[in-house]
Amino acid sequence: MTSSHAIETIAQLEALFGQPGDAALKKEVPYLHPSYRALIAASPFAVLATIGPGGLDASPRGDPPGFVAVQDEKTLLMPERRGNNRIDSLRNIVADPRVALLFLIPGVGETLRVNGKAQLTVEPALLERFAMDGKQPQCVIRITVETVFFQCARAIHRSKLWAPVPADAQRTVPTPGAILSALTEAAFDGETYDRELPARQRATLY
Repeated sequence: MTSSHAIETIAQLEALFGQPGDAALKKEVPYLHPSYRALIAASPFAVLATIGPGGLDASPRGDPPGFVAVQDEKTLLMPERRGNNRIDSLRNIVADPRVALLFLIPGVGETLRVNGKAQLTVEPALLERFAMDGKQPQCVIRITVETVFFQCARAIHRSKLWAPVPADAQRTVPTPGAILSALTEAAFDGETYDRELPARQRATLY
């Protein structure tokens, strides 16, 4: 059933929001401008968005700042570290190369958005280039850049994302083990999972 309050056309949407300002348009470029390279070099965390036959996927990627390398003004290289082997994002890239990246920098309000097309590679020189602690990534994601622009800081300010966390703050959300136990109606040993998780994560970080 269609609501009388639903926005169903671009014309309705544009009438509601109006036109973007001059700065909002001029900040978008089809290449990695030196200013945008500086943001990428400072970022230790990005969200990778993909699309494929199974639907959409958005997943976190992180490493020391600059972990996504700028190959040239149209190319980014991102190492794919070991994980849980679901490889949802990678399956999508093989099926549909369209990707989007959102880079975050701790303490900085502005984020950086990159759209482009990706390809997976196991080129030996690239795997060696991104080795950490003597361990190579599973593969490298090569991204051909189509558009780049920074996002203003309003969302970060509203969320207080970078506000200091009180030293005595208590965890108020379920632990991974508790979630798994709840999803399986206690068939999964969540307490053991939580107890062993920190050591397992340290041992399998790379």
